[in-house]
Amino acid sequence: MLMYKHDLVYLTEEASHDAAIELINEEAFGPGRHTRAAARIREQGPHDLSLSFICADDGETIASVRMTPVLAGTVRGHLLGPLAVRPSHKNRGIGRELVRIAVEAARRKGSEAVILVGDPPYYCPLGFEKVAYGALIFPGPVDPGRVLVVPIAEDTHARLKGKIAWRR
Repeated sequence: MLMYKHDLVYLTEEASHDAAIELINEEAFGPGRHTRAAARIREQGPHDLSLSFICADDGETIASVRMTPVLAGTVRGHLLGPLAVRPSHKNRGIGRELVRIAVEAARRKGSEAVILVGDPPYYCPLGFEKVAYGALIFPGPVDPGRVLVVPIAEDTHARLKGKIAWRR
């Protein structure tokens, strides 16, 4: 009987992962990905390598999640994304595990919230909640029904009002 053993390893992102991550994101989201509102925030400044992670299978980078520091209203949080998994490794829980690791790392680092624009059916079971409709103003059009948050600070929801932008 032939058996396949997969050695999945989750690691903190390093600069050397850039090319592989770019390929994964291109594969997952296509050329239009840079025009999205969340991408416009990410263009304002670098993501936080210490809170961004990859999954490697036998040494090959096959998935990635990035976290970008943001000020959302008065909340000092992080924008999660992009999250992408190579098609060959989809539906194995790798994306969910990357989200779990990233949110936990943000919590340990003192982030007040983890925010994203994504599908509620996927992210809500992972601890995300809907942000009040239209509460956050993105630098570009965004579907308010897809703006989600893991509130970490006590009063996160009350303070998620106004612009969301990159922060130092």
